[in-house]
Amino acid sequence: MHMKTLAALAATTALALGATACGGTDDDTATTPAAAATTEAAPAATPVAEIPTLSGKDTAVTLDAGFVSALGDLKLTPAPVGDAKISKAGVASFPITGGNVTYYTPGTESPYVQGMINHAGSGLSLTGGGKTVELTDFDVDPGKSVLTGKVTVDGEVAAEDAPLFFLDGRTLKPLETGANDTAILEGTTVKLKQEAADLLNQTFGVDALAGGFVIGVAKITVNTAA
Repeated sequence: MHMKTLAALAATTALALGATACGGTDDDTATTPAAAATTEAAPAATPVAEIPTLSGKDTAVTLDAGFVSALGDLKLTPAPVGDAKISKAGVASFPITGGNVTYYTPGTESPYVQGMINHAGSGLSLTGGGKTVELTDFDVDPGKSVLTGKVTVDGEVAAEDAPLFFLDGRTLKPLETGANDTAILEGTTVKLKQEAADLLNQTFGVDALAGGFVIGVAKITVNTAA
């Protein structure tokens, strides 16, 4: 594989997991009828790079001190679920299990990074007041800058595909090349979605959680080798 192609693929995956998450709202991305007509008339854009099957590594989130403190105040205890891990330093890691990414030159396609990144079989639990909520099977949608997942309350599924976290890529650091054919992107800020905050508040009988609450900062490591 040529180095240029490898670099493009590395950047594609990294961007998919963070760089497109720039904090836009539905209003910001709304398309006017005139713009829509122009888009429909334009020829289809050619992808710069595509990764039809993502082959692993992980998304690691360094939990924010404010989030950890809030959990303590609310008497909620976090724990890893499935293949996830939480280190003594407060880093929660979730293996990437699959997905796909297509990257277009910005301005030629909207969104210019498309696909889905899967983290099946892992997640995070919160326990308190005799109740346990599990957030698992995370899926990252780079076009919408959102992470969704399954929500289980005391063993009962409350939602199969709920919006859980917003991924704000405005805090990203430059892409790095790691050892053993990997690419590393660090700095995406993970924030609680309002839907997830409402569910947690209701379940645990609190009102301290709100949309936009900072959960932590993500570091994404992906395989770039074929």
